[in-house]
Amino acid sequence: MNVTELLLELVLMVVAVVSLVSNLSVLLCFLQSADIRAHVPGILVLNLSSSNILLTLINMPATFVGVATRDNPFADAYCKALSFSETFLTSNGMLSMAALSVDRWVAVVFPLSYSTRMGPREAFIIVAYSWLHSAAFSLSELVMSWGGYSHTYASCTLHYSGKRDGSSGTVGPSQLGAFVAFTAVLHGSGFLLCLTVMTISYLKVLRVARFHCKRIDVITVQTLLLLVDIQPSVKERCLAEQRKRSHRASKKICLFIGSFIVCFAPYVITRITQLVPQVHIPRPWGITTKCLAYAKAASDPFVYSLLRQQYRTALLGISHRILRRERYSFSTHSASSMTDVDGGTRVP
Repeated sequence: MNVTELLLELVLMVVAVVSLVSNLSVLLCFLQSADIRAHVPGILVLNLSSSNILLTLINMPATFVGVATRDNPFADAYCKALSFSETFLTSNGMLSMAALSVDRWVAVVFPLSYSTRMGPREAFIIVAYSWLHSAAFSLSELVMSWGGYSHTYASCTLHYSGKRDGSSGTVGPSQLGAFVAFTAVLHGSGFLLCLTVMTISYLKVLRVARFHCKRIDVITVQTLLLLVDIQPSVKERCLAEQRKRSHRASKKICLFIGSFIVCFAPYVITRITQLVPQVHIPRPWGITTKCLAYAKAASDPFVYSLLRQQYRTALLGISHRILRRERYSFSTHSASSMTDVDGGTRVP
C-alpha cells in the first residue's frame, strides 16, 4: 500500500470519529432541550444528524476496509445493502440541507406568519417526503442490481458491473443507457436540485438581511445625529457594529453553500465524468472525493447546529449534569470510605 492510501485511511478515521461525536452531540441536545424539539429547524437537524450517524456507522467503516484491503471484502448481498444505505442516507442528508434553507427563507421573509407556515406538522411532511424521495432511488438501484463494489471508490456504491447480455454475449446497451439515465437523474434531483434550492433561498435571505441592516443604519444615524453630546467614537462603534452584522450574515451563507459545494461537487462531477466510456478515474482521486463527501457528515453539526446558542446552552446543561453526578458519586464514595475507616478504628 502506498503513502497516499495510508493518508486516506487516516483521513477516513478522523472524519468518522469527528462525525460520530459531533452528530451524537446534536442528538443529545435534541433530547435535552424541549425548546429545540419544539421548533422546525430542530426536527430537520435531527433528520440530518440521524442520516449522518448511520452513514458513519455503516458506510465509512466499509470504505475504510475497502481501502485497506484493496479489494471487495464483503459478500455480494451485503455489498448491495451497503450501496442501498449510502444512496438513501446521502440523498436524505442533501434534502434535509435544502429543507433547512427553505425554513430560513420562510423565517426571514415571512416572520409574522412563520409559525403558521412552518410548524411541526409541516416539518414531518418534509421529512416524510425526504424519506420517500431517497427510498425511491435506493430501491430502484437495489431492484436493478446497480449496487456493488467499485474499485475506484474502494466502497460498495452505485456501480454498473458491466454484466454481459445472455443472448448476444455483449453488454446490453439498454441496460447501460438506463444506468446512465438513472445516475444523471439521481445526481440531478439530489445535488443540483438541492444546490439550486439552497442558493435561491439563502440569496433571498441575504437580500432581506441587508435591506434590514440598511434600514437600521439609517435609523441609527438619524438617532445619533439628534444626540449632539455623544462622542464621535461612540457613533463610529455603533455603525461598525451594524456593518459587522451584515458581514456575519454573508459569512454564514457562504459557509452553508460553500461547504455543500466543496464536499459534494468533486464527487458528483467525478461520477458524471465516469459515465463517459473513454474516461478512467484514478483510484486515489476517487477515494479522495468519497472522503470529501463523508466530510460533510462531520461538518454538518458545526454548520447547522452546535455553534448556535440553543445547542451550546443544551451542551452546557448536559456537562453540568455530568459534573454534578460525578461530584455526587465522589462525595458519596468518600463518605462511605470515611465511615468504613472510622468504624474500623472502633472495632476491638
